[in-house]
This record gives sequence, C-alpha cells and structure tokens, in this order.
Amino acid sequence: MTFYWIVIKTIWIKEITRFSRIWVQTLLPPVITTALYFIIFGNIIGRIVGDMDGVSYIRFIFPGLIMTSVITNSYSNVCSSFFGAKFQKSIEELLVSPVSTNVLIIGFIGGGISRGMLVAFLIILSSVVFFPLEIYSWIVTLVTIFMTSALFSLAGMVNAIFAKTFDDISIVPTFILTPLTYLGGVFYSLSLLPNNFWKTISKMNPVVYMISGLRYGFLGIGGDLTLNMTLTILLIFILILYYATWYILKKGKYLKN
Repeated sequence: MTFYWIVIKTIWIKEITRFSRIWVQTLLPPVITTALYFIIFGNIIGRIVGDMDGVSYIRFIFPGLIMTSVITNSYSNVCSSFFGAKFQKSIEELLVSPVSTNVLIIGFIGGGISRGMLVAFLIILSSVVFFPLEIYSWIVTLVTIFMTSALFSLAGMVNAIFAKTFDDISIVPTFILTPLTYLGGVFYSLSLLPNNFWKTISKMNPVVYMISGLRYGFLGIGGDLTLNMTLTILLIFILILYYATWYILKKGKYLKN
C-alpha cells in the first residue's frame, strides 16, 4: 500500500508541476476568458436580458462558465500529458513496472482533477470583482466540481490512448465538448426552450446536469433537474469511463506503435 501511494503521489506531483510551470498558458487564460464573458454577457447583455430564474443574469451564467473551464482544463491536462508520455514512449516504462493499472489511472487523473479544481477556485476568486460572492452550498459546489473534473480527466485519458497524432487530441474538444457545453444551458434556462421536444433533447446532454448541479450549489436553484439526478449521472459516467480506461490499459493494444 505504501509503495502504491508513493507512485500515485509521484505521478500526481509531476502532473501538477507540469501545468504549474506554464501557468500563463494553463491557469491564466480561463480566468481572463471568464472575465470577458462577465463583462460582455454579464454586464452589457445582462442589462437587456434582466433576471433569469429569479437571479441576475451575471449570477445565472456564473456556474456554467466555471463548469466550461473545469471541463476543458481537466480534459486537456490528462489528454495532452498521457499522449505526450505515449508519444515519447515513456509510458512503456510505467507499463512494465510493478505498478497496477488502477494506480496509473488515479495518478494521471489526479493531475486533471487538481487543474480543474484550481481553475474553478481562481475563477471564483476573480468573480468578486464583478459581484459579491455568495455560495448556497459549499459541499454541493465542491462535490460537483470534483466529480466533473474526474469524469473529464478520464475522458481525456481515453482520448489520449486512442490518439495517434497530436491532431487527434483536439478533435473531441472541438467537435464534441464545445457543442455539448454551450448547448448545456450556460447562457439560458431550459424553461425558455419552446416545447417539450427540445427540452427532452437537452436532457440527453450530460453537461446539462453538471451545470444544473453547480448552479444549485451556488444559487440554490436547479430548474427541473434535481441534485440527485446530477450526482447519479456523474457517478454512472465516471464508473463507465473508469472501467473503459482500465480495460484498454490492461489490453495495451493502443499504447504501442
């Protein structure tokens, strides 16, 4: 057990050191991007839109903007790091070492979770410039951010395993994550959708539940989606992706050229 903990801690520290050294590229951009959204959508457009679900528009979009950054950063951290290790063939040293597959997975996704949660913390900290910070439930907020970071860290690892070139690791964020995120209710409430058909389609988007859960953590509102639904869906997806990652690593088919 002590040996496994040392391995996990080593990989985890390596991952944190990796993105911390280039914090100007990894931590600062999401804070600046979110600040621009606050200025343009929150203040300027928000005055025209007015309140949304009983709260000011800038407060309404705040949880969605945090979730967008958490998803992107946790995903890209593990995806780029693991693919880099595979590309340089250093991953083969870990595969032949007496390290279990579970330890390898936990070590890498630990870095993605750390980056996702750190980015969320920095955005929350910077938000006090635009409005007084009020959080309805710290526990729900932290649990939702943690589980979302874990989920997309695993997704990034799966993408990195299958990727053959550096171009392959940008396909999923561009064509899947970005549409799912912006159609997940970041800038609008599901109650505004014209009919039950589009509401049903939206509820098939898992990101909707993540944003809803974080919105409940910050504002105490969740619309038609309950907190139990959010946490259940997050847990199901985490278990599925964890098993898929474990199985693929065990097979080792896509890790060697």
